[in-house]
Amino acid sequence: MKGYAMLKIGESGWIEKDRPVCGPMDAICKPLAVAICTSDVHTLWEGAIGDRHNMILGHECCAEVVEVGSMVKDFKPGDRVLVPAITPDWNSLEAQAGFSMHSGGMLAGWKFSNFKDGVFSEYFHVNDADGNLALLPSNISPTDACMLSDMVPTGFHGVELADVQFGDTVLVVGIGPVGLMSVAGTNMRGASRIIAVGTRPVCVEAAKKYGATDFVSYKNGPIWKQVMDMTDGKGVDKVVIAGGGVETFAEAVKCLKPGGKIGNVNYLGSGDTIDIPRTEWGVGMGHKQINGGLMPGGRLRMEKLGALVSARKLDVSPLSTHVFKGWDHLEEALFLMRDKPADLIKPVVVIEE
Repeated sequence: MKGYAMLKIGESGWIEKDRPVCGPMDAICKPLAVAICTSDVHTLWEGAIGDRHNMILGHECCAEVVEVGSMVKDFKPGDRVLVPAITPDWNSLEAQAGFSMHSGGMLAGWKFSNFKDGVFSEYFHVNDADGNLALLPSNISPTDACMLSDMVPTGFHGVELADVQFGDTVLVVGIGPVGLMSVAGTNMRGASRIIAVGTRPVCVEAAKKYGATDFVSYKNGPIWKQVMDMTDGKGVDKVVIAGGGVETFAEAVKCLKPGGKIGNVNYLGSGDTIDIPRTEWGVGMGHKQINGGLMPGGRLRMEKLGALVSARKLDVSPLSTHVFKGWDHLEEALFLMRDKPADLIKPVVVIEE
């Protein structure tokens, strides 16, 4: 089979590999559509998770099942499925402890294009098929289904980590596709005011549709100063970090109320340490919590989020601004995500309708 791979840090291209082997609990799938993620950019060009050689990229797709193992009960060849970016081993001790995304070690639930070949290929392998796949509702297009792999669950997980409650004032840092889903999730959770940090007009307009009430531009000075001015010096109840770098945490802490919570789902691709401002953290005693997490994967999560989209409670179509047809456009879409032109939110490559 052919796959689009990271050859080494900074270099990528099409390669030939053997089709993956299906274990008794596993499935082999072929993509119906794939999406490009900023994480692919961090991995390939920044070497954020270390060097990888001839590793097929990609962790966002929907697919058709072509083979299942002898112990798989709920899926069969021909099924069209949602595929989460995070595919835990559900019988692991970490999963039993409530941290399935770390099954087998830190971030080890993230297997595609991390520990094993990803989904930018003619065929790919899914471990624990009954625990990780979900049937694709018939009224969700392959393009929209790709947003359910990572963008929706990651954005929503930031909201969960920040523990957004009814009436909260919430700051969402970064309104790329993940941040937009954090805005949507924050709105669903009942926030009274949602302050979004972002400048690209296409993202600002989408954020308004998802419920953002106010906007901050980092180009206009420190984020925390603008937020404190907007809130009459009170600050915000919660912060969701879905963009920026290691310096973003200091900004978040400075504008967070005592007892507030920060939920980070941003993939920090560079930097060695994160600075926490001592005074604004209450000299260590301000009850300002910082929670950073990899989104949960698995079938139940996919089914519930799929139900939201299927029932039209959540519209993910604004995220897919650039849709291509055929594998020949994959590299173009990848480089587009790296360069991020002004009109881009998310590129998708459709293989089969």
